Amino acid sequence: MTIVPIYAALLALLFVLLSVRTIRTRHSRGVALGHGEDPAMLRAMRVHANFAEYVPLALLLIYFVEVTSQTPWLVHLLGASLLCGRLCHAFGMSRTPENFRYRVVGMGLTFSVILVSAAHILITVLIP
Repeated sequence: MTIVPIYAALLALLFVLLSVRTIRTRHSRGVALGHGEDPAMLRAMRVHANFAEYVPLALLLIYFVEVTSQTPWLVHLLGASLLCGRLCHAFGMSRTPENFRYRVVGMGLTFSVILVSAAHILITVLIP
């Protein structure tokens, strides 16, 4: 395993950036807990949470693709797609008004990574 850690590290940096953005929004809006009925706070929280909800599973699946096959190009394609998708999603969802095109592209790439990884793993493991 030599490829997945690169994408995990890049995604970790993006996660920290989203975390800091959420903390700054919380501080500037004076919201200690929850979203305080503040739309900007809720938006920052959901961008951050959506990342946290999808990235771990996607990275785990990409890791399994890497260890169950000899296709480094596929691992790079999946990792780059996930990174690009999460960047697009965060950018689109962070805008006011929201830019749905980026959000849709971001989720499309994220779902594609999850589905392609899962299919590749099943095919590789079940049909040797």
